Amino acid sequence: MRRPLMLAAAGVCVFVIVAATMLKFLPQPHKESDYMVIGSVATLVALVVMFIVLISTSMRAKDVFFRRRKK
Repeated sequence: MRRPLMLAAAGVCVFVIVAATMLKFLPQPHKESDYMVIGSVATLVALVVMFIVLISTSMRAKDVFFRRRKK
């Protein structure tokens, strides 16, 4: 129970960091489309980070993506 909660918290932290960074560096004033782009990019980065963490920690097998068929 503790591990999924920590992974979710890490994903939220990555999202917040990326969103705050993009809000700071995008020129003012922000439009509605700017907020949509910021949220989309932050979501993409958070999901990619979570994917990499899950693949590197819990699925250490060599055949995570490709498995040989039995003959």
